[in-house]
Amino acid sequence: MADVVVIGSLNMDLVTVTQRMPQVGETRKGIDFRMIPGGKGANQAVAAARLDAKVTMVGCVGDDYFGNKLQSALATDNVDISLIRTSPDIPTGIASITVDAGGANSIVIVQGANALCSLQDVDAAEKAIRESKAVMLQLEVPIETVEYAARLAAKLGKLVILDPAPAQPLSPELLSMVDILTPNESEAESLTGRRIVDLKSSRLAAADILGGGAKVVLLKLGAQGVLYAKGNQMEHITGMVVETVDTTAAGDAFNAGLAVALAEGRPIFQALKFANVVGALSTTRIGAQTSLPKRAEVEQFMLDKQIV
Repeated sequence: MADVVVIGSLNMDLVTVTQRMPQVGETRKGIDFRMIPGGKGANQAVAAARLDAKVTMVGCVGDDYFGNKLQSALATDNVDISLIRTSPDIPTGIASITVDAGGANSIVIVQGANALCSLQDVDAAEKAIRESKAVMLQLEVPIETVEYAARLAAKLGKLVILDPAPAQPLSPELLSMVDILTPNESEAESLTGRRIVDLKSSRLAAADILGGGAKVVLLKLGAQGVLYAKGNQMEHITGMVVETVDTTAAGDAFNAGLAVALAEGRPIFQALKFANVVGALSTTRIGAQTSLPKRAEVEQFMLDKQIV
C-alpha cells in the first residue's frame, strides 16, 4: 500500500454554477449552489485515499461548522485526521468558486486557519512522514511551512511532490528539495513570465523552470495532457477525452494519482498515464472532493480504453 502524507490547506468550497462568468460590475443569475469540502491539501488527501492509499492529512481548521464538516469528510474517506489542528480564534478557510456552463472556473480563496499551519505542525508529523513513501505539498499554507516540510521530507529520503499553486516565487533552495514540480499553464506562466499558447511554448516554459533549479517538471496542460521535463528530455503525454462538467480539483486529482502510482513503484510514464486518467475523470462531476474518482473507476476506465 502507498503511504502518503499531505501537508496543506483545508477549505470549504462555496460553489456557484452559472451559464457564463459575470463581467466586472455585472450581476448574473446562478443555476446552482453547493457547499463542498475542498482545499488543495484536503482534495489531494481524499483523492489519494480513494485510490486506496493510506493517507495522513496535516493542516489547520477553525473551531467552527466548516472545520467540523471538513474533518468529518476526510474521516469518511479513511484519511487520518489526527494531525489536523483546530484553532479557536481563526475561522476555517473558504474558497468562493464560480463554474460556467463549459466547466471552466474562477476561484477566490480566503486563507483563514490555513495561515496557521506552522513548523510545529510539521514537527508533529515527523513520524508519519518517516513512515510514508511520498509527501505532497501545495502553496495554500505559509511558504515557510512548505519549505520546512520539504526540507524534512528530503532529509528523510521521501518523494516530495509540490503543486506550486497558487503561484508565487519559489526559492532555489525549495526547488532543490522537491523531486517533482507540477505547475499548470497559468502557474508556469507566472513562474517564467512566458505566455503558454501551444506545446512549443510549454516546452520553453518547462525548460525555464528546469533552469531555475527544478529537478523534474510536470507541466499540466488540462485536456491536452501533461508535459514531462527532466534535463534535456521532454515527453508529451496526451490527455483523455471525457465530457467535462467542472475542472475544479482536476489538478489535485492528477497529483494524487501521480503520488500514489509512484509510491506503489510504477515507472514514471505509467504513473503519468494513471494520473491523467484520475485527473480527467474528476472533471466529469461537479465540485472538488465530490468529483474525485475511486480506484475501481480509474482501473475500469483504463481497461476500457486499453491504457497500459
